[in-house]
Amino acid sequence: MTQPTALIVDDEPDICELLEITLLRMGIDAHSVFNLASAHELLAEQQFDLCLSDMRLPDGNGIDLVRHINETYPQLPVAMITAHGNMESAIEALKAGAFDFVSKPVDLEVLRKLVQQAIKLSKPANGKTQVKKDSAATHEPMLGNSPAMTRIIKLIEKLARSQAPVYISGESGTGKELAARMIHYQGPRADNPFVAVNCGAIPQELMESELFGHKKGSFTGATHDNEGLFLSANGGTLFLDEIADLPLHMQVKLLRSIQEKMIRPVGGQKEIPIDVRIISATHKDLATLVEQGEFRQDLFYRINVIELPLPPLRERTEDIPLLAQHFLTRLARHGGIKKPKLTTEAVKKLKSYPFPGNIRELENILERSVTLLDSEKLETDDLLLPNHVSDTENQTTPQGLGEKMEQVERQAIIEALEETRWNRTAAAKKLGMSLRSLRYRLEKLEIE
Repeated sequence: MTQPTALIVDDEPDICELLEITLLRMGIDAHSVFNLASAHELLAEQQFDLCLSDMRLPDGNGIDLVRHINETYPQLPVAMITAHGNMESAIEALKAGAFDFVSKPVDLEVLRKLVQQAIKLSKPANGKTQVKKDSAATHEPMLGNSPAMTRIIKLIEKLARSQAPVYISGESGTGKELAARMIHYQGPRADNPFVAVNCGAIPQELMESELFGHKKGSFTGATHDNEGLFLSANGGTLFLDEIADLPLHMQVKLLRSIQEKMIRPVGGQKEIPIDVRIISATHKDLATLVEQGEFRQDLFYRINVIELPLPPLRERTEDIPLLAQHFLTRLARHGGIKKPKLTTEAVKKLKSYPFPGNIRELENILERSVTLLDSEKLETDDLLLPNHVSDTENQTTPQGLGEKMEQVERQAIIEALEETRWNRTAAAKKLGMSLRSLRYRLEKLEIE
């Protein structure tokens, strides 16, 4: 394999020399230029595996170089060197397409990790991106050929090549965690952990300890050290699902951890450096919560560098047959039965149903139908769909839709509990959620 090469764009010779020495020790050939014009010339003359650029240059802005590289050399990761504490410029660079950023004075250990991740994105000779193919990600892709899903899958591929924080928005059941996993496993962090946490399922009094860890004896019940979820995800990705449920005091601590890239365990005396990519999600409208003072604007600004909006299933009905076949295949394999045939009339019925619970509801409906099926064909009457609502009724206010989704969720939980004789552990497994998540939903929906 040929030696990787990097382009350094900075008007300070001392910085260029420091970066060149660091990269050379990593086995990377480095070329330095002092302005944008020289950078454009060198980019046109030879190929690079990485570009490091200062934000302010004598003949322009480094963000202009980011945009030029993204348009002309889309496979080349570019990282920005920003002034210390200038988070606004760093976020602007990420939005423009920068892979990541490092602040001055440059922390060499942070720089090395950034460079290692960027080099993983370089194309080998066969033209395929060097990323790990995780078995879970391979078997659970985001399925769909609709225009909406085609756009989403392309955007996920682009986001995987960045380290920018991603905010995934969309209704419950649209596949937000699956999208987060795809971003992780298609990117340079694929060899490191993907840790998912439902912020709404953690009791408030334990939230700081769960996220940042704690030291033995720091509070009653702390019988041993706990590293916390941030350290568990170190080097990889931390997926914060239902981030809108974070209480305000934890939003402050989370913001500081993201900005400083440091955490302090409960009862700890020292801060610990972390290297974690943050992907967050919620089915709530965060912008509205910011206006209402229920979610910090500065944290929203920090996590919402790039938004990935997932469409509801009713806006991509052409994908329903493909999704249904996928779920039926999996149900048959797990149940050790012959895959039932979904009739044309049954497909039409599924496509006419609005699915307020989205893909998760489709999967639950098919699972229930297959469990009760007595033949090899899945007919319309076997689907056991909830009462159909008209298009007019479906076009309700956000509050009305939320109430309708809660009704569907309540019905699904009660049915699972009844089928398992109110065994919460078995019901949680049947619903495809953790016992902790089920307990949270039981409390939230006031189901006794």
